[in-house]
Amino acid sequence: MKKEEKGAVTPWYQDRTLVAGLLFAILLAAFTLRFANIENIPYSIFPDEAQNGIDAQNANASGQYKLFYESNNGREGLFINIQAMSIKMLGSTTLGLKLPSIIFGTLTVLGVFLLSSELFGSYLAGLIGAYLTTFSYWAINFSRIGFRAIMLPFILTFAFYFLFRGLRTKKLHDFLLAGFIYGLGLHTYIAFRVSPLVLIVLFISLLITREKFLKNYWQHVLIFAVAMFVSSAPMLLDFFYWNPQHYASRTSEISILNPTVNQGHILPIVAKTFGLSLAKYNFWGDQNMRQNYPPYPILNPITGLAFLIGLIYIFSKFFHLLYIRFKNKVRDQKLDVYVFLLIWFFALLIPEFLAYEGNPHALRSIGTLPVVMIIAVLPFLWIFKKINSFGHSFKIFVLSGLIAAFTFIAIFDTVKYFVFFANSPAQHGAFEGNLKEVSNYIRTLPGATQKNIVTGSMQRLTIGFLNQNLPNTTYFYPDQVESINFGPDSKAVIIFTNADWETINATRNRFPNINFQQHTNRFGDTFYTLAY
Repeated sequence: MKKEEKGAVTPWYQDRTLVAGLLFAILLAAFTLRFANIENIPYSIFPDEAQNGIDAQNANASGQYKLFYESNNGREGLFINIQAMSIKMLGSTTLGLKLPSIIFGTLTVLGVFLLSSELFGSYLAGLIGAYLTTFSYWAINFSRIGFRAIMLPFILTFAFYFLFRGLRTKKLHDFLLAGFIYGLGLHTYIAFRVSPLVLIVLFISLLITREKFLKNYWQHVLIFAVAMFVSSAPMLLDFFYWNPQHYASRTSEISILNPTVNQGHILPIVAKTFGLSLAKYNFWGDQNMRQNYPPYPILNPITGLAFLIGLIYIFSKFFHLLYIRFKNKVRDQKLDVYVFLLIWFFALLIPEFLAYEGNPHALRSIGTLPVVMIIAVLPFLWIFKKINSFGHSFKIFVLSGLIAAFTFIAIFDTVKYFVFFANSPAQHGAFEGNLKEVSNYIRTLPGATQKNIVTGSMQRLTIGFLNQNLPNTTYFYPDQVESINFGPDSKAVIIFTNADWETINATRNRFPNINFQQHTNRFGDTFYTLAY
């Protein structure tokens, strides 16, 4: 940070005590937004989350915590193993399953503060970035879902923070931490695999902007690389040697590079998917209720506008600094920052726009979440830095506008999530709220009652996770219902999670005088029971 001239008033955002207090308040707000009423918002546990929970339960029971879990198209194991530790402490509950997401989502806010402060040399930038992340619907939503993807923003922000701090301080331990944290990313989420592009392009930029970079930093680069390979080695060995079949995942089936998908028209498809990927931030968002509040963009209007302005500014500065570097031999290290932000944003979009299915897709592009918030900092930072040069009246006007803007940001996404999303029947449908209703219902039945649950393979995961070791519980597929037999004196019930009327009516015909009941709550979550 630049030193203030003698006699000048120190800006409030350079007061470390005040900054620490504001950061604490922001982190407290972030944790509260991610933790509040987690048992009911989202209403249920989606089967993909429940699969993590089932794997975590099995790992706890067997003591075998895996690098890679093969079920559900295969998933990296680090997050699931952390969930297993949480479940061991808190039990097979919604909180037990989702506490790791809450923690990593909150720590990402801290990571954005640290990285923004480091990149722009200002605690003010860090506070703005942390604030935008705290109240982002996108960030709040995935911090309340038990998906491993939430680790990706956390890993990237902290790894890049220590990397840039190391470039400034030249301390070897910063590169050690950066490399080790970065290597852990391979254990998190499949989208991480494109992130080496960020390091490659940043390395080229450092060679361009810093004279004798390799001579001055070869030890630092070596330590980063060694630390990275140490932490990523187990997954690399699994990937290339032990179990390469694990990584022939579903991505190849939905990739636009697959000839079956692109049918020889790859350029129009790339244009379409890339355009949708960009449009989701400001114009037309992810249409999946689990990942966004459709049809709206994933950024609120003010953050979205700030992101657009910041992105345009970075592009202009990038081309200007690149031009003067080769034209006038001017080495400006700010070029590294602009190159880094641009390559981070576009590289971590690749998992989204190279997939043809479900675009735009806020989950596959979650690796862009921190950099989007950091880019959106720039317009606010410019206003704050210029405000003292304004006349008194205009300064009051601008300050009032900033207060209104930040208030709007806090209220807009908070209300959208905790009021509109929370009370939307579509949310209950997206998270299969009827499965939670079934789970609640079977816990009210006497232990001796035989509970015959007719449902699909994924749907039974949610019920099974929430009712681990519940006695006398058997699952059937619809075509297996004929094997169920019981009479009027039996203590048994048949539960249908879906409105499969053909199977329900055939079963009713098999059991004369059986009582049929439809269970529906005010959100439309419905299941059906047959019992004497």
